[in-house]
Amino acid sequence: MTDTLRPAQAVTAAPPEQPDHPESRTLKRSIGVVGGTLLTLSCVTPASTLFVVVPDLFGSLGTATALTIAIGSLLCIAVAFCYSELGTMIPSAGGEYAMVSTMAGRLAGWLVFVLSLLVVMIVPPVIAMGTADYLEPIVHLDPSVAGAGVMVLATLAGLLDLRANAWITGVFLVLEVIAAAVVAVLGFVHGERGLGSLASMEVAGADGRTDAVTAMLVVSGLAIALFITQGFSTAVYLSEELENPRRNVARTVLATLAISTVIILVPVVAITLGASDLTELTGGDIGSMVTAWSNSAVGTFVSLCVALAIINAGIVMVIQNSRVLFASARDKAWPEPVNGLFAKLGRFGSPWVSTLAVGVPGAVLCFVNLDTLYGVTGVSVTGMYLLVAIAALLCRRGDHRHTQAWRMPLWPAVPVLLIVVLAYILTQQETSYLLWTGGITAFATLYWALYLRPRRDTRWLVTVPEDTQDTQDTQDTRAAQDTEEPAGA
Repeated sequence: MTDTLRPAQAVTAAPPEQPDHPESRTLKRSIGVVGGTLLTLSCVTPASTLFVVVPDLFGSLGTATALTIAIGSLLCIAVAFCYSELGTMIPSAGGEYAMVSTMAGRLAGWLVFVLSLLVVMIVPPVIAMGTADYLEPIVHLDPSVAGAGVMVLATLAGLLDLRANAWITGVFLVLEVIAAAVVAVLGFVHGERGLGSLASMEVAGADGRTDAVTAMLVVSGLAIALFITQGFSTAVYLSEELENPRRNVARTVLATLAISTVIILVPVVAITLGASDLTELTGGDIGSMVTAWSNSAVGTFVSLCVALAIINAGIVMVIQNSRVLFASARDKAWPEPVNGLFAKLGRFGSPWVSTLAVGVPGAVLCFVNLDTLYGVTGVSVTGMYLLVAIAALLCRRGDHRHTQAWRMPLWPAVPVLLIVVLAYILTQQETSYLLWTGGITAFATLYWALYLRPRRDTRWLVTVPEDTQDTQDTQDTRAAQDTEEPAGA
């Protein structure tokens, strides 16, 4: 506990080392706000979220699904403020763990790293296995085989230059936005109920009866609702490769959240209004609804767009995950031989060993039963956001208050409110999901206690690559001060 709560030490740029040292390696700044937003939106992957994750919410929340997602999106605005301020202060591929380690201590940063790694390692294969359902109109595939194929393809794409991936994912993103738009238009045109139904709080129960959706069910569903738009955090993972991160990280985070919320929430409202009855809505078979509203050709088009969206999400998630693993190796989270491997950069500037290390296991996980992992992921995302909010509450102490960064409005009220709400959401999750996540966190804490903490001078040394623009600004300021000094003497 004392490791977590003591004032964080200042984090500086990695010291100059020999080229083969992991801590001396930095990623190439090659993308701007547009490229970063395309990559980040692709990680949110609105269409695959709409077609793969949202149906589960319809099954438990019925007409309250849109309301739950809307509340989750409002909470995500506060989360995005925290990410934006911390991400511009600490532009590192380590993302959450670099931010939290700097502000709340090394143990807190380590636990955030474990939670984020848990999320980003498991979600891609879970979503990838949904590809088979949406390729069904043209080919029948086993979900595990299809998912593994998507993960392999995503891994190969992840080995390329990041700028090339931004354009690849951008093309796919356009197609999935078109699919979401088609669903929204068809749902509104075939509306069966009025806008008042969005607040009716009803779900189809057993034997055809109608059950009420309680406030506690909505609160419990917020963990998944937070997960639905959580991909905006990718902008922070990419901050080391964004041009002018002190300005562009916040722009990318906030733009991505706004766009993804619209792309997801509008079709959800349309589906709620357009479903023929409560039983069809609770069933959550969006593909069948689209076919019923139009024809089989339109249904096939939408399904193929969703399949491309899933592939798109796999590519971006592999890119994101590899950057997290790369940063952890550079910060010496593992035994030295492992650090050296994970920090290797390929000819395109991408961390190729880390890319393989997250992509290949993802393909293998497609053959594992992952029924409970959505719940575990929801708990992990909520816990990760909670620790980020704590770091945001601490981010204006000492020297950090003078750091050049984007500053959130209504600080410290925003992080304080977020901490209270997220802690309450955690208490409303299923015990089994809490136990799974808690067990993994306990194992990670044991690794910290037995391996990392005894080697605190040589392991888990969180660094932030130097921002060349900030360095030049600082040098210019100092030069101006030196020039003015004789005049004031």
